[in-house]
Amino acid sequence: MSGQVTIAELNAMTPEAFAKTLGGIYEHSPWVAERAAAGRPYAGREELHAAMERAVREAGEEAVLALLRQHPDLGARLAMSEHSVAEQQGAGLDRLSPEEYETFSALNRQYVERFGFPFILAVKGKDKDGILQALQERTPREREAELEQALREIGRITGFRLADLIAD
Repeated sequence: MSGQVTIAELNAMTPEAFAKTLGGIYEHSPWVAERAAAGRPYAGREELHAAMERAVREAGEEAVLALLRQHPDLGARLAMSEHSVAEQQGAGLDRLSPEEYETFSALNRQYVERFGFPFILAVKGKDKDGILQALQERTPREREAELEQALREIGRITGFRLADLIAD
């Protein structure tokens, strides 16, 4: 998460440099940036983001599930990407009491058992109570609806990450 680049700089990069620069936008899934490199040049950040989202949706269910499974459990104390650490800290998830941590852990386990992928939420601008409420509300949903919601949340997360990385 160092420095900003312009869309013109991204468009001029080699495919390898482009993929390296954007490889962390999707959690541990540099293949998304690699696929988006082929669609250059991009007119702006929004067009690039749309191309990256399209690459995910066109990748097939197994690739999508693998991407979802790269996301850490919210509130977990595990190794996370630099982006995820900052995002969870901003929502206060790094300061859970032991009881709150147990509640999040139990609900995360239930969610993963039900859907086969972790609960994903764009936590920017949210606090731990709002995140907990969303987790409780979404766990009973049908799998297809929740899969679609997870992809929308990843779209929000990656949109925030691109906005932080790419200068207007």
